[in-house]
Amino acid sequence: MKNYDKYGKGYFMPPEPCTDWVKKDYIDKPPIWCSVDLRDGNQALVTPMSLEEKLEFFKLLVKVGFKEIEVGFPAASETEFNFLRRLVDDDLIPDDVTVQVLTQSREHIIRRTFESLKGCKRAIVHLYNSTSVAQREQVFGKDKPDIIKIAVDGAKLVKKLADEDGGNYRFEYSPESFTGTEPEFALEICNEVIKVFDPTPDKPLIINLPSTVETSLPHVYACQIEYMHKHLLKRDCVQISLHPHNDRGCGVSDAELGVLAGADRVEGTLFGNGERTGNVDIVTLALNMYTHGVDPGLDLSDLPAIRETYERLTNMTVPPRQPYAGQLVFTAFSGSHQDAIAKGLTFRKEHRRKRWDVPYLPIDPADVGRNYDGDVIRINSQSGKGGIGFMLEQTFGYHIPKNMRETVGYAVKNASDHAHKELLPDEVMKVFSDEFINIETPVTFIRYDTKSENGTVKASVTVRREGRIYDFIGSGNGALDAISDALKTNLGVSYSNLQYSEHALEEGSHSRAAAYVGITDAIGHRVWAVGVDNDIMRASVKALVGAINKLLGGSAHAFGDD
Repeated sequence: MKNYDKYGKGYFMPPEPCTDWVKKDYIDKPPIWCSVDLRDGNQALVTPMSLEEKLEFFKLLVKVGFKEIEVGFPAASETEFNFLRRLVDDDLIPDDVTVQVLTQSREHIIRRTFESLKGCKRAIVHLYNSTSVAQREQVFGKDKPDIIKIAVDGAKLVKKLADEDGGNYRFEYSPESFTGTEPEFALEICNEVIKVFDPTPDKPLIINLPSTVETSLPHVYACQIEYMHKHLLKRDCVQISLHPHNDRGCGVSDAELGVLAGADRVEGTLFGNGERTGNVDIVTLALNMYTHGVDPGLDLSDLPAIRETYERLTNMTVPPRQPYAGQLVFTAFSGSHQDAIAKGLTFRKEHRRKRWDVPYLPIDPADVGRNYDGDVIRINSQSGKGGIGFMLEQTFGYHIPKNMRETVGYAVKNASDHAHKELLPDEVMKVFSDEFINIETPVTFIRYDTKSENGTVKASVTVRREGRIYDFIGSGNGALDAISDALKTNLGVSYSNLQYSEHALEEGSHSRAAAYVGITDAIGHRVWAVGVDNDIMRASVKALVGAINKLLGGSAHAFGDD
């Protein structure tokens, strides 16, 4: 690929080794979560949300469990300003939720921001200015002391206005483009801001270290965070916050390694919506923790409803394979995957397993509001016998015998292949019904009767073929064996190795029964059929007749005197 040589490292490693984070293998408690859906996520939309849409989104974030929500950049537009005023004036902010507002370190923007906050019960004022080498050289044309002065002057004004207002404010500072800033300079400017705000353990200052543009592998960001964690002034009075973007597709990794490196807080959006390639996906972060047995502190138990609201209000779409939230993330089409999942779920149920360790499913779909019927196993031409059997059992109650599953699987896969599409559960059931249940051509079962004589069962079976009624007599060591003898002898068919199973399809005294019969002809060809009836014995005879009909091939196979 051409022009690769014009690129190079746009990041800086810390001046000392910072790799303590490597010793940790998982995050054992959730960070403080701050949603920036209503600011960073909203400004990334082609058509930003209206005031009413933002209000609905705010209520969603509160319901999910966010205690800190960045509601906008009030000085940026009247919509942003009015939205915050609506929240305050209509008392829509719960007592346990703190709203956050963003402001550049510029006097008129800071003053306008405080105008928007009048009467707010509690708020975080988030101050920022750019610090990276590229921004200093190309945008501002200022050297390091001038950049520090911008931050310090802004911090002093924010503190002054907060004191004058008397409101319940906390403060946050971001060296924007932190990942393109020399760690020593980022530390210097943050420490100068800390001196201005003089935080306490009861009222900590948030130092937000954004990956405004991803420029490195995630481990580099972790080392940068650990360096700041080790050297910030008044560390016990400071919360280190992360704000990862996703330019290199590593936003989640940046956040996870950053938390291992000492961060206390993460800012992000529900599904990763944000400028350019987006913000870090908080749903993914939270559920990654959940899969390690850690309560993430957010309620994502109805993820489909959360996704629906998000998509409706933002006009964005969650990709079908996006972790946890995508429509297809729990779906297996592959036959081997389906078989392993079906067996894993059965094993879990039979062994009353508490710990979740089902193959191919890192999380129980039911825990996030998904179901097994339409989400986990879906059928197309790539599907296998295990998945098809699982669907028929879970959705319709048919416990297909193991030896029959391959035959059913081929029938359903062939139907999908010919249709060139996925088969929905009802379509799978139609194939199963048409191919296997109560097959009545060329022979139709009408009735039977049995009686025992000296340890032998005598059976009479009445059937119809081409409009004529026939009564057959047979004997055997059981009712089905005797009926089989009657049919085999008089229909002129030869088969052996009869396999049989049955179960109730529903609960209750009037439930239907399903019976399964498999038989093998003289050349080793095996066929299966299913009988369904309110009477288990009638269901069994229907299954046997259906299997015989399959051997007869549905053709006008002659029998009897005619």
